[in-house]
Amino acid sequence: MNMPRRRLHIGITLFVRKGAQSVWENGIFQNCFFLANLLRHSPVVADVSLVCSGDGDAQDRARFLADSPVPWVDEQHALQTLDVLIEMSSTLADDWTVPFRARGGRIITCCVGNDFVIDAERLAYGLPHGRLVPQTQRDAVWTLEEYRRTCKSYYEALFRAPVSIMPHLWAPDFINRNVPPEQFAYRPGRKRWRVAIVEPNICLVKTCHLPMLVCESAHRRNADALERVCVFNTAHLKDHPVFNPFANSLDIVRHGLSVFEGRLPMVEILPHLADVLVCHQWENAQNYVYYEALYGGFPLIHNSDLLQDCGYRYHGFDCEEGGRALISAWQTHDSQLATYSERARRYLDMLDPANPTNIRIYSDALLQVLES
Repeated sequence: MNMPRRRLHIGITLFVRKGAQSVWENGIFQNCFFLANLLRHSPVVADVSLVCSGDGDAQDRARFLADSPVPWVDEQHALQTLDVLIEMSSTLADDWTVPFRARGGRIITCCVGNDFVIDAERLAYGLPHGRLVPQTQRDAVWTLEEYRRTCKSYYEALFRAPVSIMPHLWAPDFINRNVPPEQFAYRPGRKRWRVAIVEPNICLVKTCHLPMLVCESAHRRNADALERVCVFNTAHLKDHPVFNPFANSLDIVRHGLSVFEGRLPMVEILPHLADVLVCHQWENAQNYVYYEALYGGFPLIHNSDLLQDCGYRYHGFDCEEGGRALISAWQTHDSQLATYSERARRYLDMLDPANPTNIRIYSDALLQVLES
């Protein structure tokens, strides 16, 4: 690592809206905090701040950022003081970025959503735009392994900037601030499992259809396995003309096992309302809800190819294999809980913002942007 002449002042954008806002709303808010925490420990960084945009006032920002590991600044202060801006939760306008780059500042766009799919949906269905391609040049794009196939080349062409695949970051900070670790833990011994499905249902990459069919397959195989299937983020879909007949065709609904609820943070779902998490994703294989379940030792039924040997995996869109995985977990999880939790611990350690390997990779990427 070639050290710069002086340590860097780094900013990470964070959108703060007016009114109540929770870090549990989406992964990008937690991602901002985890990246800020990592950069605080980088030998090339002098200080890190969150650059707030949005219509939230000072009180909204103070409330939302009460648990932030770094201070926040407004855009005007950031314009005068930063060396590098990392766009993550919001994109700053050209009337900010042009003078920032003119005085030597560097801009990294950090893409942590499947923008190709999101953009394609918005184009095909006439939805409001999401990320806009800025007119001001960016110096680099950072993204995650889960988007290598769908987005890496897409970003290179759109932003005309080099794209780097960066480590996904996670730590149990937000869980531990809400509940003691011993309370966020799987409790063995239940004869029948309560299932949680928590897909957002706002984009093709993560919907509840496949997890519901995984539970349906498991229920058909063994009617004694499941006590309840709680499908979160679906309260608004109960009367949907497509979702309603789909759900009502399933035995898990017809036999009275399923309930449909709104959105709740994971600390309110596990272990109070559910024992097992059943998931599905399409080109979105790194998710904080997976890490949260693994951290608590909860059985995770998933189709991610990026979790190594953690959880209980099925492949692709194979809901029948998913049903078999759920039944196998129900039969064996209690007896192998210690081994399961140890595998999860080793994997989650690799994601830690304080992990020296992650600090080195992000520090080297910063230096590469400065030298480009």
